[in-house]
Amino acid sequence: MAMIVSLMVFPFIAALILSMLKPGKLRDLFVFASCVLIVVTVTAFSVSALCNGRNQSYLVETQLLDKGMLLAELGLMGLVFYYSFRHKQYYAALLSAAQTLPIAWMELSGRSAEGGSHIVVDDLTVIMCMVVGVVGCLICVYAVGYIREYHKHHPEYKDRSSFFFSMLFVFLGAMFGLVFSSNLTWIYFFWEITSICSFLLIGYNQSEEAIRNSFRALWMNLLGGLGFAVAILYSSMVLDIANIQDLVTLGTGSQTAIIPVILLAFAALTKSAQMPFSRWLLGAMVAPTPTSALLHSATMVKAGVYLLIRLSPALYGNLAGIMVTTIGGFTFFAASLLAISQSDGKKVLAYSTISNLGLITACAGVGLHEAVWAGILLLVFHAVSKSLMFLSVGAVENSTGSRNIEDMHGLIVKLPKLAFVMIVGISGMFLAPFGMLISKWAALKAFVDSKSILLVIFLVFGSASTLFYWGKWLGKLVAVIHRSERLPDKLEKSDWFSIYTLAFLVIALCVSFPLLSTYLVQPFLVQMFHENLAAVISSSDLKTMFLMLCTIVILPVMVRLLTFGKENKIVISYMGGANSGDDRHFTDSFGQETSMYLANWYMEDLFGEKKILRPSLVLASAGLIVLMIVAIGGVI
Repeated sequence: MAMIVSLMVFPFIAALILSMLKPGKLRDLFVFASCVLIVVTVTAFSVSALCNGRNQSYLVETQLLDKGMLLAELGLMGLVFYYSFRHKQYYAALLSAAQTLPIAWMELSGRSAEGGSHIVVDDLTVIMCMVVGVVGCLICVYAVGYIREYHKHHPEYKDRSSFFFSMLFVFLGAMFGLVFSSNLTWIYFFWEITSICSFLLIGYNQSEEAIRNSFRALWMNLLGGLGFAVAILYSSMVLDIANIQDLVTLGTGSQTAIIPVILLAFAALTKSAQMPFSRWLLGAMVAPTPTSALLHSATMVKAGVYLLIRLSPALYGNLAGIMVTTIGGFTFFAASLLAISQSDGKKVLAYSTISNLGLITACAGVGLHEAVWAGILLLVFHAVSKSLMFLSVGAVENSTGSRNIEDMHGLIVKLPKLAFVMIVGISGMFLAPFGMLISKWAALKAFVDSKSILLVIFLVFGSASTLFYWGKWLGKLVAVIHRSERLPDKLEKSDWFSIYTLAFLVIALCVSFPLLSTYLVQPFLVQMFHENLAAVISSSDLKTMFLMLCTIVILPVMVRLLTFGKENKIVISYMGGANSGDDRHFTDSFGQETSMYLANWYMEDLFGEKKILRPSLVLASAGLIVLMIVAIGGVI
């Protein structure tokens, strides 16, 4: 219990101290020391939890803590009111009051449900703690060097880096609190902290665009928070249920719990940036790269899919599940198409995140054990690979002044170490035997077993689009024709430590994820579905994956052996007979020497934002409204 308390409380204490420290070595050392302490505590907690029992509960009587959280919730509402009136965005204040005041009334009037543990530790808790603690802290370490370079490149922005680091640690503390909490009111409290943190971090540079995007993120997540608050009111005052485990148990055998399940699922869809709420995550790209990495990999959006995985048994075979799978599957497909048309590296990663979150959402909505298995593994691999990609893109931007994929042409020569880790990150996202692809195989099987033709179509065509945009990016990194001169390495040691560690984790997870499945995911599924379940990965699957892994390792080694000791031979590209004597120039029709340039085709006229983004949002909005009305109306 002491380690749980320290993980929930220490990041907030560290955030308070960081808010008072000025930029310098002392602050940097404090960030490093705090991250080391969190990672050590998370590791010790995980080992202890696995050795001492699979399911542990704590804190039944918490009246004093509940009152403290209520005061903090009112304080968060006051903060929203301050910024809303300051920037004349009154709708955000209205949404905040609409959810906070009814919850406060319920708590103060004594109408809230009592009973049950407020903290529960199981295998999913351990997995999420490792994701939040390890990946989140690596992002914080990376941010130490990044934020200095950021302000060197952007002197027009006020240096508020102490506030920046403070919010990063508040984010970590809120996520630890969220994944440990079982009580719905406690989950809601930490849920709202993440919404406020994302709002403050997205608006970090205080530009007009940043403020506009931060309020979009705020009102969309407050809308989801309103759904969460109504679910708590219904669960407590109608069903007399206080925690999420009891709600899921009731929801698997009775229609009476479907209404709060639908409302919680709605809140999760907003938090995970599913269409039609995806624009808030796209707008978050205006923030410094560590913010984007943290939002996409270890905190904000993972809170939404985490909640859906918790709700998964209650989504099986009902209209609530159909709502979740339809929105998730459609988001996976539409966002992957939109990613094809993007050349901004962070925007490709944003659409990729929205797309993959859609797949995890669809897996949770199916409610079958193999789908939940796929969803959990997708969550883990996406967190590590996507954080690696975001940090790499941020490093490229600080080194070259651009994050455009076209400007990464020949990065294997310009910045070979960064190109290597980006290749590892891209491989982790879509190549076999990395876990993302293996998990998609399991998702496909679950979708077929659920007899949902629509989900299968979404998965197949969305995966094809995924292969297309990752393949384009990978090809750009290794092309060496256009201006591929070596560039100086501007990254600090702390940056490289985080990047190399994440690259190692991507490869290590590729090798060891059958162990993760056997010792963490599978026991959790047995506990969740209350029955002995067949292993999702068989011995024949493991042999196939081992063969793939050997192929990935052997091919580069064989190529190196075959070329060892041989002189390099430059082969000139054929350019219509107009070569100028090297591989980079040709003589044009005017007899002038011109640089040759290879560019990707982004098909903006087919899949661009102006073509399909608005129709996708409209279609998703209509589908969500209709499905929610039908699902809730069917119960009433």
